[in-house]
Amino acid sequence: MAFDELKRDLKGADSDIRSYLENSEKYFKLRIFKVLMQVVTSFVHIIVVGAIAFLAVFLLSLALAYGIGSALGNMYYGFAIVGGGYVILAMIYHVFRQRFNRPLLRKFSKYYFE
Repeated sequence: MAFDELKRDLKGADSDIRSYLENSEKYFKLRIFKVLMQVVTSFVHIIVVGAIAFLAVFLLSLALAYGIGSALGNMYYGFAIVGGGYVILAMIYHVFRQRFNRPLLRKFSKYYFE
């Protein structure tokens, strides 16, 4: 009698453990999907906004270089000045790159560990 009851309890525990593992697997699959979708949508958003911003900066740079070149009487000077400005911006970014990387790392780690 006691063995039959123990046998039933063990079968019940076995089915409960299997159910728990299956549900845990489903939960983690959904969680991974959620994190991946947040990362993908953020990436697509950054790409679209970045492309539009790049186009705007490119066209404004051409206009600025043309304007400076016309004012100085030599187009080469205008383009050299604008190019030099971008070189200075790149150097500033390189010096302060850790300040830009930390917020991005925090944002994406928030998605993952949320």
